[in-house]
Amino acid sequence: MTCAPHPAEFEPIQREASATGVRCVVGAVLINPLGEVFLQRRAAHVRLFPGCWDIVGGHVERGETLCAALAREIAEETGWRLLRVGGLVDVFDWTGGDGGLRREIDVLATVEGDLTRPAIEQDKFDEARWLDGDALRRLAAESPGSGMVELALRALAMRPV
Repeated sequence: MTCAPHPAEFEPIQREASATGVRCVVGAVLINPLGEVFLQRRAAHVRLFPGCWDIVGGHVERGETLCAALAREIAEETGWRLLRVGGLVDVFDWTGGDGGLRREIDVLATVEGDLTRPAIEQDKFDEARWLDGDALRRLAAESPGSGMVELALRALAMRPV
């Protein structure tokens, strides 16, 4: 998978994480031409964050760049193709279910494909939606501590108009 343009921030983030033994995770905040953000709800049976709303993304495999991992995860989780990586939304660390430290790098991204028909991974997600700012705020109010919904709201405010 290819990725262009490759954000300049990616290399030092990945290099530092690798040097300290932290596994990288990438996430894409996808915003459609109507200004809606794509979120998926994790299935109740998954090990990490069951029932939570999430952006598209996942772990970076050994030898993979952050950008290549982002393109792969987008294709796996939606069937869409990554066109462009935009601004950095957030970088934060969290501990996985295995006790291992993760460094998550979330960015704005543009994709192509039939945005009305995501090919979501039915074994991992039970719902997917495009949500505007009002719907995101309602969802955040209904689900306190919904970090990815709050991240999506921040990203929506960052997007170029």
